[in-house]
Amino acid sequence: MKTAYKISFLFAVLICYAITGFSQIIGKIEIASEKLNQFQNVRDFCISQNNDEIYFTLQSPFQEISQILHIKKLNGKWSDPTLMPFSDKFSDLEPFLSPDQTKLYFASNRPMNDSSITAKDYDIWYVKRENKNSPWSAPINMGKPVNSKNDEFFPSVAANNNLYFTSDAPGGIGKDDIYLCEYRNGAYQGPKLLGSEINSPGYEFNAFISKNEDFLIYTKYNSEGGLGSGDLYISKKDKANRWSKAENMGNIINTKFMEYCPYYDEANETLYFTSKRNSIQTKKFESVAKLNQYLAESENGLSKVYKVKFKIK
Repeated sequence: MKTAYKISFLFAVLICYAITGFSQIIGKIEIASEKLNQFQNVRDFCISQNNDEIYFTLQSPFQEISQILHIKKLNGKWSDPTLMPFSDKFSDLEPFLSPDQTKLYFASNRPMNDSSITAKDYDIWYVKRENKNSPWSAPINMGKPVNSKNDEFFPSVAANNNLYFTSDAPGGIGKDDIYLCEYRNGAYQGPKLLGSEINSPGYEFNAFISKNEDFLIYTKYNSEGGLGSGDLYISKKDKANRWSKAENMGNIINTKFMEYCPYYDEANETLYFTSKRNSIQTKKFESVAKLNQYLAESENGLSKVYKVKFKIK
């Protein structure tokens, strides 16, 4: 039985690598940053091109509070996290730095003007700056045709300014779907629903687009053939500029727990993603301090950001 189990396990691993033909894992999965690991519920992550700025969302366990934080590398060391200046009582999440690093996009349920105190549906907003040493502006709503009376989430922008995002708009293929707003002649065009290569009758969300718009990494929830809960998938464009059928990124990255909010650092071939993976095991502890350290630093089922060296072919 043990031999049969080993053969079955090896076969499963081979299948995993066979279906992830677009990519190759070249490192081990580890915590993205100790600065982030001090928090219990980190939702998402993005990093600047020079690897000297990180933006992420810190949430309460049940997401009543959701605010964007920032850390900066100074003299080779990461600063302590600070709140973004626009943080307030409304829900802000899913920051994404534009390729030129002058805009920070995010999703928020903040009202359209400062005089209102009532939250609205989620829209895509941004703040802007002249350069990395300049202050950020006040939040700017992207307006129509990007935003609507439905919820828009998880903005991701290619080098040509094409915008990918999640929406629960009626008329989609599934419950949540991935959309594209093309940027032409200085303006965004109306949302385009991505096809069945990407979307399904279920839930697709949290899509990261590459700078050259040649690959897309996103989450499918409880998908057929998945490992359970949310799995990360990848799709690439072919020579005819068509999206390939998305492939599961395999059982090294994905688990039976939730994996979501991917971000890929192309220059350093590093995939960052959020996971609620849980490897906690019961054992005897020498002290309360050791117990607390184990609970805090392990894969403990809470929302943490991980990274892995990941080559996309």
